[in-house]
Order: sequence, then structure tokens, then C-alpha cells
Amino acid sequence: MSLEAEIRQLKEARDAVLLAHNYQRPEVQDLAEYVGDSLYLSRRARESDRSVIVFAGVRFMAETAKILNPTRTVLLPDLKAGCGLADSITAEQLRAWKAAHPGAVVVAYINTSAEVKAEADYCCTSSNAIKVVEQVPADREILFLPDMFLGDYVRRRTGRPLHLWVGDCPVHAKLRPEEVARARAAHPGAPLIAHPECGCASQVLPQVDRVLSTDGMVRFAEETRAPEVVVATEVGILHRMRRLNPTTAFTPLDAGAVCPYMKEISLEDVRDSLLHRQYAIEVAPPVAEAARRALERMIAA
Repeated sequence: MSLEAEIRQLKEARDAVLLAHNYQRPEVQDLAEYVGDSLYLSRRARESDRSVIVFAGVRFMAETAKILNPTRTVLLPDLKAGCGLADSITAEQLRAWKAAHPGAVVVAYINTSAEVKAEADYCCTSSNAIKVVEQVPADREILFLPDMFLGDYVRRRTGRPLHLWVGDCPVHAKLRPEEVARARAAHPGAPLIAHPECGCASQVLPQVDRVLSTDGMVRFAEETRAPEVVVATEVGILHRMRRLNPTTAFTPLDAGAVCPYMKEISLEDVRDSLLHRQYAIEVAPPVAEAARRALERMIAA
């Protein structure tokens, strides 16, 4: 029996659904019932009727699934699947920041730990960060964390005076304006789309055709008729874009934009997770209850 067939059989036997983020390895994406960004997967996890959720992503995503589905088993196939951006702020640091800005509204990007979410008023993803910030009353001070590039993009788009935490995604932050200039010269006429976490997105907006979340990039891939598109984000998403639209050449701005955490999970890890029910994610009830409020607002936005 092939590994793929074994995983399909185990999913049925364990009453499990496999969720995979857009940046996961291609072979993992291909076996998942749902592939998407954090917001999409959070919604699908909630709507699934399966008793076990296997999350092929990183730890904060599995934590989010557990918070939203407290009675279900949530498995993260490899505990080494962390997130450099999520590690850039702790709950203790956020509490100190809040103390320095009493009364401020905290908007936390989903790329944060459960403990940080528990200190937030709202969570958001890159696909709805603008909408979430616009829901905050105009007279309220806003602390936006932890990604400074996404925060700067939201600040420019909304005109709101956000306080930004100085954090970034190590993979997206290294995508710089000079790379955009080189791509324009090397691929004349090709639309260039960028994730708002990119270090280039907020600095060279006039040179970027579209700033899109990963979900927005997927929709763009389905709709575009351009012969070639240059994509500025983690390269894992190219697999899905190419499958959805094989007639367009999707070229990475930087072929080295690879998140090692997103590549931790292999098919063998998925198989072993299902076989041995490893590794079950738990979130302390008081933390989960506080974080759930912020996540519910994200999902409703």
C-alpha cells in the first residue's frame, strides 16, 4: 500500500480531516480536504463534522483550531513546526505594552501564540486586517502586532494611526524593493503580486500591482489570464496556483523564500500523527476562553 493510500485509509478510520496551509509541501496539500490561509482553515475546522483535526501548518494554527473546537482532538504532526513571527512577542511583553497605552484596543495578527491572543481584543489575518481595524471606533488608540510590515500596510490603507510592534516574518521581510526592480526588468509586462508581510510591500506600493493575502493570491490565480505573474511570498503557494491555472507561468520573486517551519511536516509525519494520535494540542481553558473572544471577532469580520 502506498503512503498516500495509507493516509487516506487512516483518515477514515480515525474520523479525521486534514487541513493544510498554502505554504505546506505539495504532497501534503494534495492529500488535504482543505487547503487555504489561516482564516479559511479556521472556518473549515469549525464547520467540519470530523472528531479529529490534523493540522498541517504551524503551531499557532493548531492552537487556533483547538480554541475554536475545544471538544475535538487537534493534532500537529510535527512539534518543530513553529513560527518566527509568532515568537517575536510574548504575552508578558504585550501586557507591558498595554500598560503603557491604557485603554488602547489590541489587534493581534493570527500569527501569535494562544497566550498573546488571550490578551488581544481582536485577531485578524492578512485577508481581513483592514476590515478588522476599520471596525474599531475612530477615537480609540490601536496597538497592532506583531508584524510591522502588515501593520504599516494596514495603516496606509485605513489612515488609522496604529502603534506597531517591531516584529516580522523572517521569510517575507527579506523580500526587498531592489528585488522588485530586478523582477520588473527581468519579466516585463508580468503583473507582480505581493503579500502584505513582505518587506517590499509597504515601501514600493506603486511598483506592486496587487498586495494580496495568500487567499487573495489564490483567487487571483484562478481569475488571471496573464501569461506570467511574479509572486512575492513563500514559494509553497505556487503549487496550488499552478494547479488552479496551468496556462499562466507563476514565477517567484525569490525562489529562496522558503519557510523552514512550513516544510517540517512530511507525509510520514501525517501518517504517524494519524496512526499514533500525535501530537495532541492543548490550550489551558482560561487562555482558550479569552483568546476565543478575539478569534470570534476575526471570523465574524
